[in-house]
Amino acid sequence: MGKWGNDMIRSMTGYGRCEKELHGRRLSVEIKSVNHRYLDVSIKLPRRFNAFDGMLRSLLKEYTERGKADIYVSCEELSGGAGSLKYDSALAGEYMKYLKQMAGDFGIEGEVSLGLLARFPDVFTTGDEEADEEELKADLEEVFREAASAFSECRRAEGENLAKDMLDKLDYMEETVAQIVERSPQLVGEYRKKLEDKIREVIGDASIDEARLMTELTIYADRVCVDEEMVRLKSHITAMRSELKSGGAVGRKLDFIAQEMNREANTTLSKMNDPSITDAAIGLKTCIEKIREQVQNLE
Repeated sequence: MGKWGNDMIRSMTGYGRCEKELHGRRLSVEIKSVNHRYLDVSIKLPRRFNAFDGMLRSLLKEYTERGKADIYVSCEELSGGAGSLKYDSALAGEYMKYLKQMAGDFGIEGEVSLGLLARFPDVFTTGDEEADEEELKADLEEVFREAASAFSECRRAEGENLAKDMLDKLDYMEETVAQIVERSPQLVGEYRKKLEDKIREVIGDASIDEARLMTELTIYADRVCVDEEMVRLKSHITAMRSELKSGGAVGRKLDFIAQEMNREANTTLSKMNDPSITDAAIGLKTCIEKIREQVQNLE
């Protein structure tokens, strides 16, 4: 997928920050993200960096494919830097206009002090406002990539933890499926014995109609059979384990597989009235729900 390859499971939750002093400026870039269906990027920049919004969006795509990401950029001119103090009267006028509008909207009385107005962003600026654009761009990219590296490492570490826990849950599910597969055939034999005992209570020593008994057993066996559900569930477990180990942006695939797992567990639960299998199926559903929650955080 770009800079970081496809061999890592990544969480969509991450944070990275870098601050560096370059060419008389202190540049800071902060990146954070949470889960989202698609890549949704919000960027906050100082005005003089507005032209680089598109560059940052393109760079971010090298590090992530999904998630709601927020990027914050700040720039401080260091003392002794080139240039002089500059006053933006037009911007100050805009601040004043909207402050007066707010006072009217909310019925607030009071005067705007000079000190308050002077503290608003970019009313006063220092340093070389005519700094070379290519220099600014190069500096911003350098700081951004270091922040993005920390951001990616955070997401990779979180993704590895999620993947490890999900693999443990898949092992539990596989063991539970094996228990159901072992127990399921025993149900027909137990049902036959109960049925024979009940018939003998009614007819005494008279012979049992074997044909009718077999018909009843066949109907019962068909009703409680979960062979197909268990085969499909084992297949889904294998597929999910393979996706987790192959890595990359597999979140959407895993979400689909988890939904199919849940379908098979629900069908198994609806067919069974045996306490041990019912408990096992409930355990499967609980585990699958936990996996589905974790999948929502994977890229």
